[in-house]
Amino acid sequence: MLSELQQHLSNNFPFLNEKKLLLAVSGGLDSMVLASLCHQLSLQIGIAHCNFQLRGEESDADADFVKNFADKNNIPFFLTRFDTQSFAKDYQLSTQVAARELRYQWFYELLEQENFDYILTAHHADDNLETFIINFSRGTGLNGLTGIPSQNNKIIRPLLSFSRKEIETYANANEIQWREDSSNLSDKYLRNKVRHRIVPVLKDLNPGFLSAFETTLQQLQQSQSLVNDAAIMVYQQVVTEESNQKNIDLDKLKVLPNYKAYLYQWLQPFGFKAWNDIYDLVESQSGKQVFSTGFRLLKDRSHLILSPLEIKDATEYWIQENQMQVNFPLKLSFSKVSDISDVSNTTIFVDEKKLDFPLVIRKPKTGDFFQPLGMIGLSKKISKFFKDEKLSLVEKEKVWLLCSKTEIIWVIGMRQDERFKTENTTQNILQITLL
Repeated sequence: MLSELQQHLSNNFPFLNEKKLLLAVSGGLDSMVLASLCHQLSLQIGIAHCNFQLRGEESDADADFVKNFADKNNIPFFLTRFDTQSFAKDYQLSTQVAARELRYQWFYELLEQENFDYILTAHHADDNLETFIINFSRGTGLNGLTGIPSQNNKIIRPLLSFSRKEIETYANANEIQWREDSSNLSDKYLRNKVRHRIVPVLKDLNPGFLSAFETTLQQLQQSQSLVNDAAIMVYQQVVTEESNQKNIDLDKLKVLPNYKAYLYQWLQPFGFKAWNDIYDLVESQSGKQVFSTGFRLLKDRSHLILSPLEIKDATEYWIQENQMQVNFPLKLSFSKVSDISDVSNTTIFVDEKKLDFPLVIRKPKTGDFFQPLGMIGLSKKISKFFKDEKLSLVEKEKVWLLCSKTEIIWVIGMRQDERFKTENTTQNILQITLL
């Protein structure tokens, strides 16, 4: 196995020979074999061990065991302890998810603090199979059936091509000691159920099942690569990007065969789960929305608009008399002028004597109305103005108002109010510009 790993690293990760590598070592079979192999190959390694404090004295004994191995072989050793159960409770996570979050966050911190280049974990072929079955049982796209990647950014998994049986055989032949995690014997966790009840049946049906699975996995990965290429090419024809939002042209989308597959490929990275609701948006009325944790997908006439969720801002920002500039929440300049040039969406001219300072910048509220410039004696609700201007919900949320007390001076960047315009007799002209 040593020579096989050496060849595997030479073929697929030749750059590791000159890098500092942080090994995630729990003390179990897989990670102890990985540590032993890397040490024998004279790689520049350090060992990181997490004590999740879930099994009392057993967890402490695991930490001591790994430390003794590191000390015996003169390998730098790093240890941390987590209150995993409290973390899981505070963030409403399962124990396993909480442990994973804590573990990898600490690993990346060590990378920065101790100048390591990569993290090596001891995932193997059986782990890959278990992950496949778990994803398959939960319902997943093709991407969820392509297995654990051998490299994911700074994380490398050099043992993925080896089975657990090969690893255990090597450990016994070379008298490598390890510790058994008692929680691995329990079927409390889904992965253990898959490991103990499903995988043995599959291997019993076909003794070469794991090898056949690896071949299938390679074919699925190649298929996923083709899907990714197609999704990118179609994306460039159907989707336009504007600031921090993406606009999906529904007229172009709906002529595609299997357009739902493209939507899945484009939107899955943004955390969406309610796929039937997303597909229904294509034919729904404008204004319908689907949310993920951090994003919103909005139906707006002939487009689906993907944008980050924005926190509603109820804050009012005050502008004092003679203040020449505002820098937040948007940039405005104020200057006194002697005459009027062209009024535009970004520059207005008002009669300063009609203003009641301090002015205020705020978001629109329900029931707001103003008198659009040019509409003599007529007022319009802000909501009706937005509708007439055909603003999407995303665009509406970006609008700010400039007000004098309760009266709107300017729908900023869009329309001035008639009541504050200058007259022929106006002596104090204030120019306000959106920068």
